[in-house]
Amino acid sequence: MSNRQNLFTFENEKELDIAWCPGCGNFGILNILKKALEEIEEITPNNLVVVSGIGQAAKIPHYFKNNTFNGLHGRALPVAAAIKMANPELFVIAESGDGDMYGEGGNHFIHNIRRNIDITNIVHDNRVYGLTKGQASPTTQKGMVTPVQVNGVVSDPFNPIAVAISNGATFVARAFVGDVKGTKEIIKMAIRHKGYALVDIFQPCVTFNRINTYAWFNQNTYKLGEDYDPTDKIKALEIAFQEDKLALGIIYQEDGKPTFEEQLNVYKESKEPLYKRQRDLKEVEAFINSMK
Repeated sequence: MSNRQNLFTFENEKELDIAWCPGCGNFGILNILKKALEEIEEITPNNLVVVSGIGQAAKIPHYFKNNTFNGLHGRALPVAAAIKMANPELFVIAESGDGDMYGEGGNHFIHNIRRNIDITNIVHDNRVYGLTKGQASPTTQKGMVTPVQVNGVVSDPFNPIAVAISNGATFVARAFVGDVKGTKEIIKMAIRHKGYALVDIFQPCVTFNRINTYAWFNQNTYKLGEDYDPTDKIKALEIAFQEDKLALGIIYQEDGKPTFEEQLNVYKESKEPLYKRQRDLKEVEAFINSMK
């Protein structure tokens, strides 16, 4: 393990201009993610791709050493899916904030769950839009006053855990950045899971959300016990709809379901990634000409 310490950290890390407020929960997620990756022996900066959209959370790939793709707002998941389909040998993480993933990217969120593409989807859930100065996000609690919703949010919050489970997600977990050890273990299990894995991480925004603070999350969350069975889908949905106390841990897990890329015809006879395959350019030319 010693030779993997700081494997994903830039040598000039202290010189990086990190665009987060002091105390932002993104710092914690960045450090936890790097430590989790260090402990997964089969992952290197070369076989890892982290895809993000737009927002404060989406800046994370800029601050550690790996292959990175920054997409459009809400479009991290389709890019991550395409990368995994083109090269199933890669470890692919799609990460962004709750606004990016559940708001602008809500359609992609639902349908990539249905496909069971083998990627890890990490969502920084601070219950507000941090980059654009604090307006309500899909997970903002009802009644919260923001610079845009000056009379309070009137919509019920989006429930990503319930949506993921009901749409067939094979790994659904929730974590809190203040629980460093627990969050790290959840991320490691999500990455190793074969299939789509959602990790919704509570991450306080210390500037624009003065309600859901570190203290608030400490008081309003609890860890699922060792006797909890994450394979019980009905119980998992009950947990997902709890409002008085929010559960942390692996809420639902299903193993053995075929992944999307496994079912593609292009991989039925050969598992070789597309970029390694030889192409007959005359056949390609003939196909293009046939479409004219």
